[in-house]
Amino acid sequence: MNRLGGNAFIYGLASSMYPAFQLIGAPILGRWSDIYGRKRVLLLSQVGTLISWIIFLGALFLPVSTLFEVDSEVLGAFAFTLPLAVLFFARAFDGLTGGNVSVANAYLADITEEKDRNQNFGKMSISSNFGFIVGPALAGILSVTEYGEAAPVLGAVVISLIGTAIIVFYIPESKECSLEGPASAEGMRKVFGYELNECRTIKEKTDKPSFRDVLKFPHIPYMLGLYFLIFLGFNIFYTSFPLHAIAALDWSIVEMGVYFTVLSGLLIVVQGSILPRLSRRYSDASLIMFGSLMLGTNFLLLIPGDLFLTYLATGFFALGDGLMWPSFLSLLSKVAGKNYQGTVQGFASSFGGLASITGLILGGLLYEILAGRAFLLAGMVIYTVFLLNFRLRRFEEELKY
Repeated sequence: MNRLGGNAFIYGLASSMYPAFQLIGAPILGRWSDIYGRKRVLLLSQVGTLISWIIFLGALFLPVSTLFEVDSEVLGAFAFTLPLAVLFFARAFDGLTGGNVSVANAYLADITEEKDRNQNFGKMSISSNFGFIVGPALAGILSVTEYGEAAPVLGAVVISLIGTAIIVFYIPESKECSLEGPASAEGMRKVFGYELNECRTIKEKTDKPSFRDVLKFPHIPYMLGLYFLIFLGFNIFYTSFPLHAIAALDWSIVEMGVYFTVLSGLLIVVQGSILPRLSRRYSDASLIMFGSLMLGTNFLLLIPGDLFLTYLATGFFALGDGLMWPSFLSLLSKVAGKNYQGTVQGFASSFGGLASITGLILGGLLYEILAGRAFLLAGMVIYTVFLLNFRLRRFEEELKY
């Protein structure tokens, strides 16, 4: 980022481009997946990711031509260059087509019985956490090759291409469709040569609910509010912790990498062995409550800046997040119902994106002002989630009838 003229402010702004544009794209893509089928929209999202990485790669080879310069006491000194403008566009485009996670969640809900959703969302989280271990390690190895900073981006292009091929050749459509009569196109109804016939669950018509309609669904506003708070707490942590690791623990990038590798490894253990056992004995709401209590405690343990407490906190984080998040996604999918999985998951991703933007801005600012006490705010946010979760038991009881 510095080579291209940016500074810490530009880095944060570039990071916020994805969630900012995901606010727009995720609800639309989620709704399309309810109408046109999961596979097509998942393919559209993945191709968007592939194109964005190709644009990102191209930006690294552009001349560093200055478009304008800023020297501010608040924002710092930086030059906004042509490569930075292209990078911003790439991140925005990826966010606009960023329905991968929400549509994948809807897909999983389609193919999984309610009693097994908790465990299967846990397996999906294991895949994500494994990526958090392998991804940074692979990027570090590639970055020291003769190709330098371009090598990790090229690796991301290849991985995105593989993901696209898997969707095309190996993933079947999860929504049963009843095509009535010959295919007919209305306006822009073709994606990659496929006719986009409206995908209807057999004998049921899939409507196109607006955001106001979604907010009228039973329990959905409450669940979206919890989704926002959970993401807010996470993003305050993820923004503040690197600053805290350098200032309070005097860690290098390598030591931070070791920490996050340990954290991801523990999450895999919790979601792979503990979650399946507990999900058979306890309800989603119970696991969400216990997990949020553990997660909030993790943030409080980080405040003193002590090495032992910091690594002790990883156990609380893994137990909290590993039990809470898959259980929350499971309950959200049950509340959403069969016909509106994509729509609800899309709007939930938008709430998560809004929380990500807020957390990215607040996290760094709060740490500058409060130092380690910034984690107190993250803890209070998650403890608020814990208190609000008592109402989820009633949601589960109502879903039984």
